[in-house]
Amino acid sequence: MGSLFKQLYRYSHPRSFRHNENLWPYTRITRAESGEVCTLQYKGKDVPLVDLSALRNSQHGEVLLTATGPSTRKIDFTLLPKTVPVMGVNGAWFLSDRLNFTFYTIIDMEFFDKKPDIIRAIISQPNILFFTTMHGIAKIMDRHAADLRCRLALIEDGCYKIYQPNVPNEAKLAAYRHIEAIHFHAQHKDICFSTDIRHGIFDAGTVVYWSLQILAWLGFDTILISGLDMNNFHQPRFYETQQDKLPSYLEKKVDSLVMPSFLHASDVLKQHHIRIINLSQESSVPETIFEKVPFDAYFKNK
Repeated sequence: MGSLFKQLYRYSHPRSFRHNENLWPYTRITRAESGEVCTLQYKGKDVPLVDLSALRNSQHGEVLLTATGPSTRKIDFTLLPKTVPVMGVNGAWFLSDRLNFTFYTIIDMEFFDKKPDIIRAIISQPNILFFTTMHGIAKIMDRHAADLRCRLALIEDGCYKIYQPNVPNEAKLAAYRHIEAIHFHAQHKDICFSTDIRHGIFDAGTVVYWSLQILAWLGFDTILISGLDMNNFHQPRFYETQQDKLPSYLEKKVDSLVMPSFLHASDVLKQHHIRIINLSQESSVPETIFEKVPFDAYFKNK
């Protein structure tokens, strides 16, 4: 039946709506005046969502964002004060014996498909606020609904919104230039950063870029990032072995997309008085983008 609906959708909708073909006709949404999805029904069932507007500036102070580079293995997380909230991404859940996660972000659908045990473990935690796209929510509801205990925050790629036409790179500026919270790179008009995630979040090939936009919206003053190595892509992530390593698609994007996007994020966040500190001394992200401080040095000085 799914393939029939997909064929009907392709026949009845322009190609610019193709990113919705796996959602129709199972997904029903309404949007708030500020643009975000505020109510969701999936396959006839209501799915409770956290109000994105209510999250605005709800937090303050420091937050730790745990990326998954190999340098994570060397960190002594016992130095982290218990008052510092933590956002995990992807396989950072393997640190759950050392860290208490408050926030989590997964946008990679391959991760949902290949790491179901991690997904079940994360969503079973009632204290976690889980940020993902509608495609992620659909996978949760189809496969793990019985395990769902966390709160869900539905986020959208600003160029691939639910039941709206996609926005090609060359059309981004025209589509979003009127929104003050969407900040465009001075030279690369296909790179932008949102300080209001209700209008969508913009991609730069890495979940860390999505997370920076979320954490800025939440109101944190200082974003500490561990495991942001951005090199040695042939090596397993800290929680992987060579045998179970998922592929990385970042290496070909680092110079052309990731680094210019991180530099842009740094500039935007400085304007908003938000400090970013890269705790990975092995990171290829230069100090001209994010300030570098060793993990133990940062917290020993507290």
